[in-house]
Amino acid sequence: MSSSTVSVPNSGMGANPSMIFCGTCGHQIASTAPSCPKCGAPNALAATPVSEKSMVAAALLCFFLGTFGIHRFYTGKIGTGILMLLTLGGLGIWSLIDLIMIIVGSYKDKQGLPLRR
Repeated sequence: MSSSTVSVPNSGMGANPSMIFCGTCGHQIASTAPSCPKCGAPNALAATPVSEKSMVAAALLCFFLGTFGIHRFYTGKIGTGILMLLTLGGLGIWSLIDLIMIIVGSYKDKQGLPLRR
């Protein structure tokens, strides 16, 4: 549990289990809210999930072995990894695009999750 949010105990008397209290100001907020609307404190419970795969590892694999699609195999994208292997990374263009996407942070793994920073 984060220091900035406090869960609402379910007392059975009409308490809404999807609501929490802000740890900073005590205002009741939705558990999915990114921050408290009253004080602006971030809600750690609403954090977006990230991949187990590292952005740095994917970037290094793409930079050094991108023409072979190794970074695609690393992130679980086996089918496109094989295509990159057969086309030598789209003659380098596909590899360059993937490298830029990884560095910018828009590259996702097989489950559609952003890579861990």
